[in-house]
Amino acid sequence: MARSYTPMGCFPISRLNVLCQTRSMRSPGQSQLRKNRRSLPDHVYHVTATTMARMPAFTGSAAFAAARSFHEVPACSDARLIAWVLMPDHAHWLVQLGANAGLDDVVTRLKSGSARRANEVRGLRGRVWAPGYYEHCLRSESELLDTARYICANPVRAGITASVRDYPFWNTIYL
Repeated sequence: MARSYTPMGCFPISRLNVLCQTRSMRSPGQSQLRKNRRSLPDHVYHVTATTMARMPAFTGSAAFAAARSFHEVPACSDARLIAWVLMPDHAHWLVQLGANAGLDDVVTRLKSGSARRANEVRGLRGRVWAPGYYEHCLRSESELLDTARYICANPVRAGITASVRDYPFWNTIYL
């Protein structure tokens, strides 16, 4: 019997169906989100993270402090922030990884730096961000521009502001 070729990371259809059925029986959790997560140098990722219980932790001076932390050199290691927006209860980052730090490390740095700054301003301690994050690896130049636009327009879609120009907590390299 001839053996069929399956590219790395792909499953034969029969195994994929069993895998999908098995996953649907389990309750989703953070460990399931991290399974098979890979970060590749020089690739661009759209990352979304939420605050604990979606509480609006980033308002007023806490939002200004957290947003400033995104521009600090250690925040991203050798990765590059292409676009970002800080909403009251979540953030979107468009990150191009460098050679040294993986996606988990970059996201951890962004979350911990912004939480530290927001807590300092608010005079609080404790967790700000919910554990885990959502990520999507971008595959084309057009997807890159569309995603950057999506990220920057988030405050308008959420009804926080009528124009992106009036919202202070975002940035992109495409200005």
